This record gives sequence, structure tokens and C-alpha cells, in this order.
Amino acid sequence: MTKKITTPFDPTLPVIKIVKTAEEMFVKMELEMDDDTQAMLVAWGKEEATEEDYVNIAIRCGLEARLSKQETTE
Repeated sequence: MTKKITTPFDPTLPVIKIVKTAEEMFVKMELEMDDDTQAMLVAWGKEEATEEDYVNIAIRCGLEARLSKQETTE
């Protein structure tokens, strides 16, 4: 089996160097709530989120999309 060489999503992005990793435990919950409650929680989350939170979300989503794309092409 040969390994596919793929290009990054956006070749204009600079190199990102991982300098430290830490394992974190979390529980993913599936919640049911009315629209007003969800809107309130979203507003609170936006007030509390840090730039690091947004970077982590972007990296996670990018990796998940990349892995998903690789699974469909194999």
C-alpha cells in the first residue's frame, strides 16, 4: 500500500509548531432545550470564549474534516 501525499487545505497558512500537548478529559452531552435557552447559552459562551478556544476549535474541525475526507477517498 502506498501512502498518499496530500496538500494542506489552505497552502497560504504558515507553519504551526506544536510546542506542548496535554490530555484533557471531557464529557460530550447531547442536550435538549428551548430556543431561548440555547440562545442565552450561546451568548454566554461567546462572552467567555478566549482566542485560544477559537484556535482549538479551528484546529479540531480542520483535522476532523481532513480525516473525514481521507476516509472517503480510500
